Amino acid sequence: MIQQSGLTLAYLGDAYFELAIRKHLIEKGHTKVNDLHQYAIQFTSANGQAKIIQKLLESELTEFEVDTFKRGRNATSTHKPKNADLTIYRAATGFECLLGHLYLDGRLDRLEFLIQKSIEIIEELRNNS
Repeated sequence: MIQQSGLTLAYLGDAYFELAIRKHLIEKGHTKVNDLHQYAIQFTSANGQAKIIQKLLESELTEFEVDTFKRGRNATSTHKPKNADLTIYRAATGFECLLGHLYLDGRLDRLEFLIQKSIEIIEELRNNS
């Protein structure tokens, strides 16, 4: 695999995660577009992704995956987040970087496992609030 920047990997990881979440929500029977959007943001917002990666870092990630997350988290961007503070935004970028790397590396089983864990994390947080 050609070495990509952390932000390039995050760009790809963001798209893949967005699609996976949309598919998940539709499969759960949500059909109204406004409802789909409201549910999706819980997963795909910087805040949601920061919560996901915090949980995944506790026990789910390999050392290489943690390093990949950090590569994305520490990437320098000129983009300023609108709805999250910089720490949360960078954690979300690191999460997306990890997903993008797994996708490009062809590690789709691992990618799908982490996405399923991500869904479980957000749904558990929703159920506990």
